[in-house]
Amino acid sequence: MASNMALLASVLVVMLMHLQSLEAQQPPLVKGLSWKYYESSCPKLESIIRKQLEKVIKKDVGLAAALLRMHFHDCFVQGCDGSVLLDGSASGPVDSEKTAPPNLSLRGFDVIEDLRRRVHKECGAGSVSCADITAIVARDSIVLTGGPTYSVPLGRRDGLSFATRDATLANLPSPFVPTDNLLRTLAAKNFDATDAVALSGAHTIGIAHCSSFTRRLYPTQDTTLDKTFATTLKGVCPAPDTNASTFMDLRSPNVFDNKYFVDLMNKQGVLTSDQDLYTDKRTRNIVTSFAVNQTLFFEKFVNVMIKMGQMEVLTGTQGEVRNKCSVTNSNDLLISSVVEGDNMDSVESF
Repeated sequence: MASNMALLASVLVVMLMHLQSLEAQQPPLVKGLSWKYYESSCPKLESIIRKQLEKVIKKDVGLAAALLRMHFHDCFVQGCDGSVLLDGSASGPVDSEKTAPPNLSLRGFDVIEDLRRRVHKECGAGSVSCADITAIVARDSIVLTGGPTYSVPLGRRDGLSFATRDATLANLPSPFVPTDNLLRTLAAKNFDATDAVALSGAHTIGIAHCSSFTRRLYPTQDTTLDKTFATTLKGVCPAPDTNASTFMDLRSPNVFDNKYFVDLMNKQGVLTSDQDLYTDKRTRNIVTSFAVNQTLFFEKFVNVMIKMGQMEVLTGTQGEVRNKCSVTNSNDLLISSVVEGDNMDSVESF
């Protein structure tokens, strides 16, 4: 009995040390963000999102990757401010973040807006920002496909403007670039090599369109691509301009796990930016460590997601909390007044 108690005590000590170690490794919180930001003002926030998202992803599991990607694209361009959700100006040229080439394949905007309506119905208009909802949705998309759970620091405010097409292109890493370019781009945003590989691990779920990888097949085949796998990809994309897509993780495409890294070790990465992580000596060992240790990958992925989710955030009185995710509050009021004015004119002329 005494030996059992001693063993239990030892296990508890090890667990406590592990938890303390994880806490110590977590990135510090940006001023204005909190782990319990909505504890009093909207206590059901996360349960509302999780409950509805379970239904959404059960119906279309592909949305998990799409919603995770949306958070990534939002944060990397002028920070995690929900700017990627904003529609372009109806009165001017559509040079918006949302319509920039890398974002044309984004989907799930309707999911974010539906969740915003549900949350604001429960907690009141202006209660929770679209940027925070997007961050929580990204985390839940990971969890609901088998990935790690983690607490999301909250308190982001929504931006008042979207980025230009050029700014979007300049800040989002391209699928065509080698690791050298990727590391340089991410280093400018304070991410190291481990962060870069961990973030790329998000490709364990989701799809890639032919246009993002056919240059590895035509006119000559990329030598870092497994020949059998290349034949499979050519079957999906028989020509460079084929409008089709394929899963980015060959082994478990709809499960958030470490199999993506196993793919890379077997020369079965779909994108240049993926496969080159195993070719480049600076990242090869990191890929291998994640391929053989899913727990390690999950730990590093959680850390970098928390870090990424705090990029250039607006807090306090900065920005606003939008009443509709696709328009700023001032534009929403303008649109409403125009519609109401048109209706009044119709009534009078009738």
